[in-house]
Amino acid sequence: MVANVLACLFIFAAISSSVAYDPDPLQDLCVADLKSKIKVNGFVCKDDAEVTAADFTFAGLAKPMLINNSFGSVVTTANVMQVLFI
Repeated sequence: MVANVLACLFIFAAISSSVAYDPDPLQDLCVADLKSKIKVNGFVCKDDAEVTAADFTFAGLAKPMLINNSFGSVVTTANVMQVLFI
């Protein structure tokens, strides 16, 4: 009985990992090009060759915040206008 359950779990894990694969990552990563004059639903994506590590810098995450809620957590929000783009 245990062997049957383990076999079913193994088959389910193998099938679910193959279904989650994205063969066409069209916009899995989009860094906004703030200098572009064209605006398509907000901002145009930068070319992949122009994206650098500096495009993912946000100074707001380094600031310590006061935790004064019952959950003991703090959420720092960031949007495309707050993240530093060089």
